[in-house]
Amino acid sequence: MSVTGTHAREQLLSDELGLDLVALRRELHQIPETGLDLPKTQGLILEALRGLELEVTTGTQATSVTAVLRGGRPGAGRASVLLRGDMDGLPLSENTGLPFASRNGAMHACGHDLHMAGLVGAARLLDARRSQLQGDVIFMFQPGEEGFNGAQVMIEEGVLDAAGTRPSGAYGLHVVSDAAAGVFTNRPGPYMAAFCRLDVVVNGRGGHGARPFQALDPIQVGAEIIGALQTYVTRRFDVFDPVILTVGEFHGGTAPNVIPDSAVFRAGIRCFTPEVEDRLEGELPDLVTGIAHAHGLSADVAFRRTLPATINDAEHAEFWASTAQDLFGEGRFEALPNPKAGSEDFSRILNEIPGSYGHLGAGSRDMDPVDWAPIHSARAVFEDSVLEDHALFLAALAERRLQRVAAPSA
Repeated sequence: MSVTGTHAREQLLSDELGLDLVALRRELHQIPETGLDLPKTQGLILEALRGLELEVTTGTQATSVTAVLRGGRPGAGRASVLLRGDMDGLPLSENTGLPFASRNGAMHACGHDLHMAGLVGAARLLDARRSQLQGDVIFMFQPGEEGFNGAQVMIEEGVLDAAGTRPSGAYGLHVVSDAAAGVFTNRPGPYMAAFCRLDVVVNGRGGHGARPFQALDPIQVGAEIIGALQTYVTRRFDVFDPVILTVGEFHGGTAPNVIPDSAVFRAGIRCFTPEVEDRLEGELPDLVTGIAHAHGLSADVAFRRTLPATINDAEHAEFWASTAQDLFGEGRFEALPNPKAGSEDFSRILNEIPGSYGHLGAGSRDMDPVDWAPIHSARAVFEDSVLEDHALFLAALAERRLQRVAAPSA
């Protein structure tokens, strides 16, 4: 029987698997590592995959793990599916009070420990059903999601070609610490924002604070530019295809009675379509330099594209949603009316391969929802009992997709 049936949980999940995944998640939670170099984390993943019939390779530019499961059932062609789980933590000290809390100054505050354990669970479920699979599955364990472009590193090292043919679908799932446990969310089209940076140096001429007319004040002009940027993105861009611009850094000056030679500010910019991203790159630097020149100053501007928008293919998003509903019931799926403003480097994968990305609520059942802290908080607590559903859902996506590709008219 396929993992898509209504009795899939009873047929495929066991108490032992659930306990094993929780134990793995908690072990990973205690040793978070950041960036692209995660040797302890990689070692635990390799040990957890030991004994499964997988073709395992590790990265050279990062401590990634790529595992390929070869299905045993012949089909029309040799299709493959990619499932991804990210591995890195964040550089903040945990403040949850959990008995398995990290104490090394880093934290899995974004739930990547659950992502890894859930993906290991999917590998175990699919390995047990190898003879029924009509193609291959790529398990992508990725470092460096938190600002280190780890997905691109793995693409360059060949993860998309690991099975010999490019995947017919790519899927990811992210847990959320401040949403009801067990509820899946998704939407077609733009799902998460592109992220860009605007780095600006306003060049003036320093002088005495009592004689501003003898100087060219970069702080005052920088403040005017910041206000103009906020006005520009709200008045020149469609409110239904929005831009979010946040100036998170502004540095200038050393004393209250000194006008400095220069001031620096940096903005993070989020949008949801490539067309808007192109406009921002072309228009915002001109706005900055134009205002600076109007006051007799100059500005050095760098617009840096960091991550593209995460855009779900419509057909794959429908497939993602229907899989969640088939497995867990309609009450455990919510179609989001609007995209999320966070950013995600799974967008790199979806730029290459059609697929879909979504979220799974993991708010702690032992806490009042008003006390749930969001991801990236030192107080974020995740409900690890969702791991069984996490694993089953990823496994079902892979098996169902391979079935659909092998028999598209079914």
